[in-house]
Amino acid sequence: MTVLVTGAAGHIGANLVRTLLSRGERVRVLVRNSQRALAGLDVERITGDVRDPDAARRATAGVEVVYHLAAQISISGDPRGLVRAVNVDGVRSIAEAALAAGVRRLVHCSSVHAFDLYREGTGDVEVDERWPRVPDEPSHFAYDRSKAAGERALREVMGRGLDAVIVHPSGVIGPYDFGPSRMGRMFLQLYRRSLPSLIDGAFDFVDVRDVVAGMLAAQARGESGENYLLTGHTVHVRDIGTIAEAITGVKPPRLVAPIWFARLGVPLFGVAGAVMRQEPLYTHESLSVLATRARFDHGKAARALGYTVRPFPDSVRDIYEWFDAAGMLGKRRLASSETRI
Repeated sequence: MTVLVTGAAGHIGANLVRTLLSRGERVRVLVRNSQRALAGLDVERITGDVRDPDAARRATAGVEVVYHLAAQISISGDPRGLVRAVNVDGVRSIAEAALAAGVRRLVHCSSVHAFDLYREGTGDVEVDERWPRVPDEPSHFAYDRSKAAGERALREVMGRGLDAVIVHPSGVIGPYDFGPSRMGRMFLQLYRRSLPSLIDGAFDFVDVRDVVAGMLAAQARGESGENYLLTGHTVHVRDIGTIAEAITGVKPPRLVAPIWFARLGVPLFGVAGAVMRQEPLYTHESLSVLATRARFDHGKAARALGYTVRPFPDSVRDIYEWFDAAGMLGKRRLASSETRI
């Protein structure tokens, strides 16, 4: 069968496409410009924007399954309106095209940020699929609002007959991180000793390969209309530094800054990001994420989909080994690809 992947040039997309090809699937991708993650892969490429109904129609024509991964991730609000446009209008565009094309199933990759993680009483609780979604109100972060609104837009089309399931990954880490992602940048900064401090916070991190396995299972065995949390392990940032050191031999920063102190440095991080022409690693939004004490229960995915997660240190080891093989560690390489914790 022919499978469409939107957002195929992203971190999850790069892993999903490779897994689909290894299974013998015919893969079509809808991409805009950056295709580094797809170089050399035997895929059918359609150039276009998920927000464009014509591109969506061309991409979904003759397709049996759609994996909709395309998203605009932001920890700095939505100053240009792209977050809302891609994460809501783009979802609606692909869903409408999939319905018109008679697609058998659509798997939509949302996020744990669609859940209201900052509502009163969220601390020290387990969030599952029944947790309230983020209300579409300006008092909430733009990215979080967009992911919840995107789900609502999809459900409107599902109400007219589209078969779809929705998955919610947490903080994704792992190999084939061509971007690199924000977490990938953090691992590289730890290796290069360019990270000024660690942050006294924690979040749930999941291996991208476990997310891909969960999405494939959701396509094959998920119940139409259901949501599945594809999360991993709650890990303190301090422990990330310790685990990275055990693999690379590079000591992490000695300073572990409390959240309140890190917030004072947000303007400086913003200036540094502007100079480097990339979104800063720490913003008020990203620090809020590290400050939340909510934990995630992926038991539903485990029971319904057979979803499992690998140990967090294994993921970190594989991140560095992939960065090493991709030449992203520079001249100073890992001592051995057999390094284990």
